[in-house]
Amino acid sequence: MGGFFGITSKTDAMLDVFFGVDYHSHLGTRRGGMAAYDPEIGLQRVIHNIENAPFRTKFEHIFEEMRGTSVIGCISDSDPQPLLVRSNLGTYAICTVGIINNVDELIDQYVSFSGGHFDAMTGGKVNSTELVAAMIDQKSSFAEGIHFAQRAIDGTAAILILTDGGHLIVARDRLGRLPIHVGKGEEGYAVSLESFAYEKLGYQSVKELGPGEILELSPDGMVQLAEPGKKKRICAFLWSYYGYPSSTYEGVNVEMMRYRNGALLAERDSQAHPELALDYVGGVPDSGTPHAIGYANESGVPFARAFIKYTPTWMRSFMPGNQADRNKIAKMKQLPVHDLIKDKNLLFVDDSIVRGTQLRETVEFLYENGAKSVHMRSACPPIMYACKFLNFSRSNNEMELIARRVIMELEGEEGFAHMDEYADSSTERGKNLRRSICEKMHFDSLEFQSVENVLEAIGLDPCEVCTYCWTGKD
Repeated sequence: MGGFFGITSKTDAMLDVFFGVDYHSHLGTRRGGMAAYDPEIGLQRVIHNIENAPFRTKFEHIFEEMRGTSVIGCISDSDPQPLLVRSNLGTYAICTVGIINNVDELIDQYVSFSGGHFDAMTGGKVNSTELVAAMIDQKSSFAEGIHFAQRAIDGTAAILILTDGGHLIVARDRLGRLPIHVGKGEEGYAVSLESFAYEKLGYQSVKELGPGEILELSPDGMVQLAEPGKKKRICAFLWSYYGYPSSTYEGVNVEMMRYRNGALLAERDSQAHPELALDYVGGVPDSGTPHAIGYANESGVPFARAFIKYTPTWMRSFMPGNQADRNKIAKMKQLPVHDLIKDKNLLFVDDSIVRGTQLRETVEFLYENGAKSVHMRSACPPIMYACKFLNFSRSNNEMELIARRVIMELEGEEGFAHMDEYADSSTERGKNLRRSICEKMHFDSLEFQSVENVLEAIGLDPCEVCTYCWTGKD
């Protein structure tokens, strides 16, 4: 997915933005970048590949390369950014978070309209942030240009701009699928997808942008360039998985939501599986752990960490380029606590079950270490649709999703007309889905959280929350 962070200040902001961007490292693994404005130097920019080393390591010498009183930075799971752009709107740096599904259509429109061109990457691909900038530059102001771009884009685009003058212009995506927060400090303002990132730096939250809202920030104040829209569809998966535990979106803390979600999952299990006899409940680390704590607290079954992830040197299981190496590293990271595994009936809660590849390896690892039974619970419903708004699922096509693959095996394409039934554990199709996944993954039992319970745990009006990956409804 990705995330961005920025500060406009009366004093040097490089160190604070370095830390602020680093606090978004859980949102992406491909590129990191920073851009700065200094009154004497002007705009500067540095981008590094972070696939094999974290942001902090790659940017530890940034203070020798750049300086600035206004600085932005991003963690990107897609194209290199921020970009420096010179146009009719002036020179500026820009970074974006989201996905554009109609890239070719927009490029054709831009090229035919303006006679312009793009800097093509390998294979002819165009940097999506450059495309957003080109669309913004079609208009006579940043606000008009951002509105024009967001209306034309099929997908999602949250935008952060640093002007050649040190102002920040920030726009939440049109339907508010991603959060954007503003904090105020003694010397200026900070902008962030994750509010805790600037709170740790001494800034106090003063605003969460509404859908499509645009602000211009300077060290001296905040000006609204566009009012928020009325329709909101913030991503439910931010609470289920992507969001950091200390994050709060729309007034709802991530960690607390996960406790509530786990408790609701335990309530469902007590009715659907009253015969279940467990020794311990655990989470598939790390994001499954708070859901498991909520489950354990509600069910009364002791919480335990039957295996630990060794992360000092292998912080990311998906760093290597191929799936076989990623699986190998995921297995190498798992260290068993034998006294909590051998001859024990274990239930694990994972944040989600997407493709299931690494989860199968985890279950085999538990049985190899003497587990008597392994039951699995997903803290969200079966993922039936690849996300077309934030691209969180990392699936190149929907048949990579284990739920879809199993439905195809059970019923062929006809099964896709009955997705609601497959998601529902009370139907025959729903039972068949769970039974088949259990056989493939060697679970003793499997259950998924319901859409209704996820929404109850979040606590927002259901019409304000996007559940497309589970329901196919946007």
